Amino acid sequence: MGKRRGRKPKNPTPTTATTTNIAHSLDPTTANTTDDDVFSVNNVEIINPTTPIPTSNNHHHHVSQRRRGRPKKRPKHSLEKPEKPPPPVINGEAGPGLPVESVARVVPAMDAVVKVFCVHTEPNFSLPWQRKRQYSSSSSGFVIGGRRVLTNAHSVEHYTQVKLKKRGSDTKYLATVLAIGTECDIALLTVNDDEFWKGVSPVEFGQLPALQDAVTVVGYPIGGDTISVTSGVVSRIEILSYVHGSTELLGLQIDAAINSGNSGGPAFNDKGQCVGIAFQSLKHEDVENIGYVIPTPVITHFIQDYEKKGAYTGFPFLGIEWQKMENPDLRMAMGMKPDQKGVRIRRIDPTAPESEVLKPSDIILSFDGVDIANDGTVPFRHGERIGFSYLVSQKYTGDNAAIKVLRNSEILNFDIKLSPHRRLIPPHVKGRPPSYYIIAGFVFSTVSVPYLRSEYGKDYEYEAPVKLLDKLLHSMPQSPEEQLVVVSQVLVADINIGYEDIVNTQVLAFNGKPVKNLKSLANMVESCDDEFLKFELEYEQIVALQTKTAKAATVDILTTHCIPSAMSDDLRPLIVS
Repeated sequence: MGKRRGRKPKNPTPTTATTTNIAHSLDPTTANTTDDDVFSVNNVEIINPTTPIPTSNNHHHHVSQRRRGRPKKRPKHSLEKPEKPPPPVINGEAGPGLPVESVARVVPAMDAVVKVFCVHTEPNFSLPWQRKRQYSSSSSGFVIGGRRVLTNAHSVEHYTQVKLKKRGSDTKYLATVLAIGTECDIALLTVNDDEFWKGVSPVEFGQLPALQDAVTVVGYPIGGDTISVTSGVVSRIEILSYVHGSTELLGLQIDAAINSGNSGGPAFNDKGQCVGIAFQSLKHEDVENIGYVIPTPVITHFIQDYEKKGAYTGFPFLGIEWQKMENPDLRMAMGMKPDQKGVRIRRIDPTAPESEVLKPSDIILSFDGVDIANDGTVPFRHGERIGFSYLVSQKYTGDNAAIKVLRNSEILNFDIKLSPHRRLIPPHVKGRPPSYYIIAGFVFSTVSVPYLRSEYGKDYEYEAPVKLLDKLLHSMPQSPEEQLVVVSQVLVADINIGYEDIVNTQVLAFNGKPVKNLKSLANMVESCDDEFLKFELEYEQIVALQTKTAKAATVDILTTHCIPSAMSDDLRPLIVS
């Protein structure tokens, strides 16, 4: 039987289809960008950037010269391969009719990207005298100058051991954690073994990218053991919520896929420069491929903070809550002139330095000479505005800032020393074990976000008691040492019959004296010579125990529950017996 006549089938060859599908899966944005704007799969495979790469337009031109008859319909996708592959380029010469073009491409420094292996041992906040079972995780990191490695803080949180493995190596090198920036979710590591640093060049940092700039995220996500590359574009630049640190800092939103294990990996621009660190992604049924990157200004702040002070001191924050002044009647009522703009101070943290000079209902007109709009934004770049907290985050702990306020129609200028923001219920414990104190089976502890998560799960914002959530969201500490002390649980014994149902209830006073923190409570109980121990709890509850009986019963209760000590190590040196 002779050759069939007629139209050829439209199905591409298996090789072409496979290549196209991979390109789609790793590069979700190619439909909106040209081949030169992103790192495609081909750029990952071609190690040598100097090898001539024929352009896709030349592919189409060459194939169309050799065909007769009706041309096939081709998709408009810029990375689609023609059905018939072009002649190979051999020794710098292409096949007939196909000119050779040298495309200047920069391949990111992927050899500087390392895989981070960490063994974690988390504290047990519900049973604070214990630790949880250890577990292992893997993430990404990359080498920077000074024989150092950057990764995410949550990648090495509560670490017991950290090891690094270079690309193409079978050796894991023991790493030392130099600093952990919980607020910005960045950690700094180093390796003492000189062998690790051989053949590795540190990455170079680039400027903050613009919208629609191409980015390439490199790392070791789940699904394989080798390095992975995904491409996308910058889709948004704004103040983002950093989940790990419960803070708001500058961040990049990109449309490249960021999966588990990508954390800590670098994001490169089209010049091969690092413009950020992948650290979190948006998981929602209505969205796809929304990832977030820590930009270079935040990374530089972290590194310079460590280099200047030898330790990470954090990002300063204004200890105020403010209100927008967009309503014209509100502006008139506050005595603002038509040409004045700013935000109104609602509350001030009593422990913050600015509480000494600022007052509620002050209108903040400018910060460090930058005027603040009525919606709380300041000019950022051409055609962009950003929250004025960005200006505060650019400062370092201990720096001074010039603040102009309007008070009773009078303009005042203040020079304020900035400090980290302290909360009544801290969002993290920065690697420290939880504090606890036990007397007569009553376990006293302090409330933190990790504690709430341990007690009520990841949905603690819905499951925790309303009073605790109200304090989490709205309460401010009245003194630097103030803590929220609660009866975590009652270890049942004969002496505490009737008190078994007291769980996570705040302790307000002991024997008529207010409880400021757990240390003060432990000191008062240990040094008490009164006949009774009286604890005043929330909801007007009272707990009364005979002092001698309670202290004697504590020893038996600790033995029964295999608890090594009645108090955590951080309390023991401060106890006055």
